Amino acid sequence: MQLAKVIGTCVCEQKYPTLEGVRLLVIQPHDHSGQPDGPPVIAADPLQAGPGDTVEWVTGREAAMGLPNPFAPVDVGIVAIVDHYWGDERYLG
Repeated sequence: MQLAKVIGTCVCEQKYPTLEGVRLLVIQPHDHSGQPDGPPVIAADPLQAGPGDTVEWVTGREAAMGLPNPFAPVDVGIVAIVDHYWGDERYLG
């Protein structure tokens, strides 16, 4: 699992049928010190995370396991909303 900050939403005119009703969010991966780590990615969100939330995300088959239909074609999924964490010996909220 990796950490990311929710930075936006993705609006689609068409979705695969098993993704109907699933929110897609734009997340910015970051390291444990809060610094960006790679480009933003689109993630399926079964947890109703909001802009500014820190989330944990996974890739691969596990990304779809939290969705209403676990056979949805998803590569990135949000699996937790993080309340707070510590990184590099300091509290990062």
